[in-house]
Amino acid sequence: MLRLPIATLAILAASGPASAQDARIAVAANFTATAQKLGAAFTAETGSEIAFSFGSTGQLYAQITQGAPFDAFLSADAATPARLLDEGLATEGSGFTYAVGKLVLFSTLPDLVTGPQSLKGNFTHLAIAEPAAAPYGAAAMEVLEALNLTEALAGKLVIGQNISQTYQFVDTANAELGFVALSQVAGRTDGSRWVVEDLHTPITQDAVLLDADNQPAIAFLDFLVTDPARTIIRSDGYGTIEQ
Repeated sequence: MLRLPIATLAILAASGPASAQDARIAVAANFTATAQKLGAAFTAETGSEIAFSFGSTGQLYAQITQGAPFDAFLSADAATPARLLDEGLATEGSGFTYAVGKLVLFSTLPDLVTGPQSLKGNFTHLAIAEPAAAPYGAAAMEVLEALNLTEALAGKLVIGQNISQTYQFVDTANAELGFVALSQVAGRTDGSRWVVEDLHTPITQDAVLLDADNQPAIAFLDFLVTDPARTIIRSDGYGTIEQ
């Protein structure tokens, strides 16, 4: 990870009003609300503005490979940033884990979800994110495979383009239940849920720098591992690891 010297951070903080394009950062859809909170805290500290673009990890990767002008990328997995590094599209040595995601089976119905046995219950639609593009969708499929339910539930799956759309399917009751990010329901007290443990590959979310010359982007990535940022990240239902 690239670290700005304290003097550079001080210059950023004292630079006065900043443009909306100080740094353009691609962010996995599951991290939308948290990224916005982090962006506001970062701007309050430094005066630099962050412009976020949200989408599935796969969609954002495709945009980056096609030349989209992003300065950094916050993925929902570790494999995609590693791939960008291998392809020479990211700054060498800049990758690090900024959050560890948690998968949850959620329903707005208060008694529908009680645990893995709920997947054998009476429902018509189960929402998951597109497994090929969204790591949370891939994790959901791993859970179904671990429970030997892949074939039994194939006809009930409703596929969201990303985890945000998947959550909308559940929130609007177009699907009775769905696998979403814990962060998306962390502030809700309604409905029912099962936080999935140990049935899928850990959702390690990595960030990577794309433009080595963009100082606000470097500063924002460094900000993600500070105590204030980690407090925000953990309060939104993610885990963090020491760097």
